[in-house]
Amino acid sequence: MEIKNLYAEIPDYFPKEIFNILIHNNNLTLERIVSCGQASPEGEWYSQETNEWVILLGGSAGMSFEGESEEKVLYPGDYVFIPAYTKHRIEWTDKKQKTVWLALHFLD
Repeated sequence: MEIKNLYAEIPDYFPKEIFNILIHNNNLTLERIVSCGQASPEGEWYSQETNEWVILLGGSAGMSFEGESEEKVLYPGDYVFIPAYTKHRIEWTDKKQKTVWLALHFLD
């Protein structure tokens, strides 16, 4: 067995978000996402064919969901379930520290 660390191998500077698949099979994908000031492109929404459960482990971020007027702010320990095809976007991520997420994508 090999022990790895979610906070390892994060560079000091990165212009784009970092996506690392940790586990993948036919039913699910678990990925680590690292952000530092990145956000969804203006006017663009994510909508995926799988359910997504995401937890924020470090930093902070703002998320919006189509049809909701209020932005959701996430801090370490906060998590959200996003049903398949739910339009959502990342409005901002912390610019002063790395925002570390775990995202679990799965089918019903």
